[in-house]
Amino acid sequence: MDRDELLKMAVAFHGHKCPAMPLGIRAALAAMDKLGAQRAGNSELYIISESGKQHAMSCFVDGLQAATGCTYGKYNIKKRYHDKLAFTLIDRTRNKAVRVRLKPEFQAKALQSEFVKQRQAGVPATQIPAEITDPLVERVWTLPADQMFDISEPFDYHMTQPPTVFRTESCSKCGALVFEKGVRLYEGQPVCQECWPYGESGRPETTE
Repeated sequence: MDRDELLKMAVAFHGHKCPAMPLGIRAALAAMDKLGAQRAGNSELYIISESGKQHAMSCFVDGLQAATGCTYGKYNIKKRYHDKLAFTLIDRTRNKAVRVRLKPEFQAKALQSEFVKQRQAGVPATQIPAEITDPLVERVWTLPADQMFDISEPFDYHMTQPPTVFRTESCSKCGALVFEKGVRLYEGQPVCQECWPYGESGRPETTE
């Protein structure tokens, strides 16, 4: 897949055109280039994203997923809620990683764009005129990576991969099949987490 095909695929996956998602693609490609890594077909790569949620540039993470093949379905991306446009890309095949962050001065300028002002005023991304969006996307797509990102040198990073779970049990209350790591015991019977009458605190849930 060449870069233009990648962008087209990523926009279709993401659902709209905006500057932050292609920025995630560029950041991921720069990280992969630094590591000498290829897009993950399985779980060769792993991302630890620091992006958090519900902020003006959260679309960044969809760009990371599209470029690297690190997806929530393959369980090779994890989100930390630090609310920073930064991430660590790990090459599991070589136990190497790099950390990438958006340059603060670039991010500050991006947040002053007319696109962000429109979003701040409540205009959905799909309704922002192309004459506002397209030049910003083109700039992100063509600007040299070193003007947008700080990228570390590769460093050692060892991580174990938990085994894939295949076995299931039937919930004794609702009948749902539950992969065994999600099964709880209640009065000696297997139950799913929704039917388990205890919250995360370990105490029975109440309606008070």
